[in-house]
Amino acid sequence: MARRIAAGAAYGGGGIGLVGAAAVGLFLAEVQLAKRSVGSGSAPVPPPGDGLYGMPLSGHTGLPPLRLGMLGDSTAAGQGVRRAGQTPGALLASGLAAVAERPVELRNVAQRGAMSDDLERQVTALLRDPARRPDVCVVMIGANDVTHRMPATQSVRHLVSAVRRLRTVGAEVVVATCPDLGTIEPVYQPLRWVARRVSRQLAAAQTIGTVEQGGRTVSLGDLLGPEFLANPRELFGPDNYHPSAEGYATAAMALLPTLCAALGLWPESDRLDASRDEDMLPVAKAAAEAASAAGTEVTGARGPWALLKHRRRRRLPTHPNTEPTPSEARRA
Repeated sequence: MARRIAAGAAYGGGGIGLVGAAAVGLFLAEVQLAKRSVGSGSAPVPPPGDGLYGMPLSGHTGLPPLRLGMLGDSTAAGQGVRRAGQTPGALLASGLAAVAERPVELRNVAQRGAMSDDLERQVTALLRDPARRPDVCVVMIGANDVTHRMPATQSVRHLVSAVRRLRTVGAEVVVATCPDLGTIEPVYQPLRWVARRVSRQLAAAQTIGTVEQGGRTVSLGDLLGPEFLANPRELFGPDNYHPSAEGYATAAMALLPTLCAALGLWPESDRLDASRDEDMLPVAKAAAEAASAAGTEVTGARGPWALLKHRRRRRLPTHPNTEPTPSEARRA
């Protein structure tokens, strides 16, 4: 199914139904219940996190700052937390600065409520100034596509176009694929099963499209997956939908190794480790495996093959040199 979605996106196919029409009547009532329950709490507006991170590191190498771009929806923007340093962009910029031992300039163009069709506008905004084009970009998108029932082929087509534009200007791209919406606490069966199935199929199709354009993906089952299911009060924010500060930190820890690997900074090689169930698989099979295993990285290898990686996570740095301060972080 994921391959059909990706192929439909590549060749201009129409929407491919992910769930049979007979299933619709079973969960219509629960859709209405979930709409009343999810998002009913108050989620803070995402704080602006644009700026320079790791400024004290600038004297270590004399190299110019790395440029990190964040694109996507409210999760990429950091909705649900009150401090800029708690947003995923700030967490990734701080972690990247610590690993690279050089400052990182963050530009976040993500938009609350955005679907994949907003990525064209976001990429244009990010690339407007040729002198500030990003070295690496993180895209977090897909949840709103599912909840607003955007056809999967259309969703993937917009993502592929965005990845292609970013790769064309030389930026590395890491896509955090659609999270598992079946783990949202107020969602019940059979809607939970449908949400999980649709989310995973879209995530797999996003992986196929991204890898074929030279990007990397990380499955975000960790964002709304087993850890969140076990600790919903700690890892979900007040609206029961967006992550809390602890939730964003969990997601950032899953993304940081791949972000660093894309820039050649991570000490681990791309050699496969069989003890961690790493493998070289056809892209479609790797995408399906990743969609069901949180935190899995997929990157292109040769031809139709892809590497399935489970990189070791490390805690985000807490050294003061990597924490932004009002004097170090400036609006971009």
